[in-house]
Amino acid sequence: MTHFKTLVKEHYHQLSKSQQKVAKYLLEQPGDFAIKSAQDIGKEIGVSETTVIRFCYSLNFNGFSELQKNTREALLQKSSLDEYHEEKLKLAKKPHLFASVMEQDSRNIRNAIHSIHEEDFQLTVEQIVKAEKVFICGLRSSFAAAQWLTFTLNIMRDQVFLFRPETDDLLVTLPQLNENTVFIGISFHRYLKETVELARIAKEQNAFVCGITDSPVSPISKYTSTLLATSETSTSTIDATPILFSILNALVANVSVMNKERIEKRKEQYESFNIHHFFAK
Repeated sequence: MTHFKTLVKEHYHQLSKSQQKVAKYLLEQPGDFAIKSAQDIGKEIGVSETTVIRFCYSLNFNGFSELQKNTREALLQKSSLDEYHEEKLKLAKKPHLFASVMEQDSRNIRNAIHSIHEEDFQLTVEQIVKAEKVFICGLRSSFAAAQWLTFTLNIMRDQVFLFRPETDDLLVTLPQLNENTVFIGISFHRYLKETVELARIAKEQNAFVCGITDSPVSPISKYTSTLLATSETSTSTIDATPILFSILNALVANVSVMNKERIEKRKEQYESFNIHHFFAK
């Protein structure tokens, strides 16, 4: 498969001016090409749907659907480590590398704010608050985030469970995924089958499924009720981690505000126990 970026570079100077506008948009916003229609792309750029389709032919694709497939595959096959290392080598050419990295994190978080649909975010919070049980799954690079979210939500409410495939029995867990539960799947490139499969089963059993991922076209997106894509498609999985924790913190903050009465009761429970002997002075 020839990467769409390579094809754009090879054919760019043979394109018409309107097609060059499409080419620039493809390089800048490949995620849009992966999920939007040719008509929507044309409206976004200010050209006709016909121009977008002719652009596809100019790159030797059979049509828009083939370019869209190429774009999706390219986005899902990116090397996180290569992308991360190349970006940090660029930053290292400037003084104060630590400050540059932190500033980059701040920019990525600001960009993520605009990539997440607020109605999806609020619906997720509402479902977390009213659900009987919340199940959270994140494996390998996503495990730390899943564990943090489980621990923190457990402070806000009870019946929050972290799925651990090495110890949990699926035959016990799966029947609990129903219309009264929320399943949160944290899935980043390279996407593990276990998380995606659990999301599929949860969706089939009428659970509310929230996918937290790095791309609107990641495999888990097929089975979600809401999708929170935490980063731009050009951001490495490693660079997406600060964005991920910021999103999780925002979720917890919203749950705490919406769940005020229950949290007051939780505070009373905590204060009723003398737990000082558990902590070092």
